[in-house]
Amino acid sequence: MEQGRQNLVLGALTVALTVMCGPLAAQPTTPQQPSQQQAIPDAPRPQALPNLSPLTPVGPALPNAPTPVATKPAEPEVPTALPSTPQPTAEAEQEAQSDEKIAPPDCSKVTCITVYSNYVNVPFTVKDSKGHLVPGLTWRDVRIFENNVQQQPKLFTADPVALSVAVVIDQSVPFDTMTKINNSLSALQGAFSQYDEVAVFTYNNGVKMQTEFTAAQSARLGAVLNLSKGKGSEFTYVDNGPLSHNITRNGYEIDPNTSPNHNSTVTGFETPEREKHTLLDAILTAAQETAHAPKERRRIVYVITDGKEYGSKAKEKDVIKYLQANNVEVYATLVGDSAIPGLGFLDRMHLPGQMRDDIMPRIVATTGGETDPEYRQGGIEKSFARITEEVRTQYTIGYYTRMSPLNESKRTIEVRVLRPGLTVISKDGYYPNAHDSMPTPATNGKPTAVTSTTPPAASTTTAH
Repeated sequence: MEQGRQNLVLGALTVALTVMCGPLAAQPTTPQQPSQQQAIPDAPRPQALPNLSPLTPVGPALPNAPTPVATKPAEPEVPTALPSTPQPTAEAEQEAQSDEKIAPPDCSKVTCITVYSNYVNVPFTVKDSKGHLVPGLTWRDVRIFENNVQQQPKLFTADPVALSVAVVIDQSVPFDTMTKINNSLSALQGAFSQYDEVAVFTYNNGVKMQTEFTAAQSARLGAVLNLSKGKGSEFTYVDNGPLSHNITRNGYEIDPNTSPNHNSTVTGFETPEREKHTLLDAILTAAQETAHAPKERRRIVYVITDGKEYGSKAKEKDVIKYLQANNVEVYATLVGDSAIPGLGFLDRMHLPGQMRDDIMPRIVATTGGETDPEYRQGGIEKSFARITEEVRTQYTIGYYTRMSPLNESKRTIEVRVLRPGLTVISKDGYYPNAHDSMPTPATNGKPTAVTSTTPPAASTTTAH
């Protein structure tokens, strides 16, 4: 009985120990196993990148970032770049341009009030008795007259301005003269500054634009001048008549060996075809291109010619009127026979039915320019620099005319200098032009010097 109670007590203790110790009692009794599990630390689980949407901007990955393991090989997605500054579209640019350049109002729907500002700009050159330029003049030394009535000057300046020059090259001159012009064209580009612009025209039996306005120091202008070299005209031989090189008697060729037709049946006289020298057409075409130049520039047409004119459709008076209405000055380097004093005297006498020779002095005088006769090649090259120097050192005087803007007739101009022994070179008149712009008027009652010397003739305001 007692032995049964001991077994029962021991069984109860065993159950109690089993309940209290639980898993510890089930672990192996090897002494090294617990020490090995305590020495190994717990490692973190590898984490993959989240599944990003292609529309979400993603920055650059870290250099040591773990590479995710993909279950299927797929093409790498290109991350979307960060949002940049939006570029203006073509419609936006057109709207911006339309905002800057406002179209003129429609006077049929609103009331337009037109205000005329009759401002006149007159550039002029002053030389002494030796032909040297005279610097240092002030507005007190100058008087300006329009239709013999003295005007009150509102602007006077001697500051140099940028030039817009249309160069006109005559390719109808004789062969030897054309050779001198061709050799001197390489020096033409050096006569201009980097602020000038030049257009090139050539003419023979018609006018051709070689290039529109381009930078004076650009490689384009040098290439165009090289392409503008011509061959010139050759001497025309007379086949028949008293001046022919054949032997004739009473209009009949008696030697068939010297006849171009190799027979003696040709009779009569042969008149050579007249040469074409469309000088007026070339000046007008160059002036029309120069009239589009900015108004703050000096507009110049520079002609290299012998002055002969025949076959032009434009009339001389119409060309002069266009030049004076658009403030275009004409300068010329005369070459060939026109450059020799006395040699071209008979050529200057116009005969009915014949070409007009040396018309340049008349056109140049009415626009305020000058002619420079040069026969040799070295003189032609130096002429380029002299003419550009005179143009760049001109004085400019401006005033408000008292003439009605509705009067479109020519107004005569005369500039006088209150110093003895000086010569003033300026245009002899002008025609009113409504496309000019107005400079800043003087505020202290005295003439002021401004950069823009071409004022508008009229401005329009709108009343709703």
